Amino acid sequence: MDTEPTFTTFEGHTRRLTASLAETLTLLHAQPRAGLLTFDDRTGRSVDFDLSGTLDDVLARHAPETPRTGPGRPKLGVVSREVSLLPRHWEWLERQRGGASAALRRLIDEARQADPDGERRAQAQAATDRFLGAAAGDLPGYEEATRALYAGQRAAFEDALTAWPPDIRTHALHLAAPALDAT
Repeated sequence: MDTEPTFTTFEGHTRRLTASLAETLTLLHAQPRAGLLTFDDRTGRSVDFDLSGTLDDVLARHAPETPRTGPGRPKLGVVSREVSLLPRHWEWLERQRGGASAALRRLIDEARQADPDGERRAQAQAATDRFLGAAAGDLPGYEEATRALYAGQRAAFEDALTAWPPDIRTHALHLAAPALDAT
């Protein structure tokens, strides 16, 4: 159900490309330049890629990881990570049906289903905020835009962006749309 992630590359305040990972890596490898800044559109985070070697090397290095085989549930994409909890939390989790992992999965799924619009809004706000901080933090109206974003005020957000370079404004509006449309 998830669509392929996209990445947006800027040169200064000019958008060079919004594309898949492979297309983005192809552009960056073919035209390595200082001053190019690439963002993961899902998170708004700036990303750096190791572009050394051939294009095939670069594509292989940054290809999404394939699920591992072996013990566990690799077909489901289960990933093991560390969780730090107090002893009373572990005790409660271990008493739950299916054990700690199953209980945590159920709790997370319930929380995600309780307010999907709220989660979508929060993710869009966070991604937009990260992008704004990196690409527009020195532009006039930055603080006003951030306040309007978190207040869900579309008109105020758009007003704060009016003096911005068109590509930065357009991308900020694109990333913020789920946060501003959901309110």
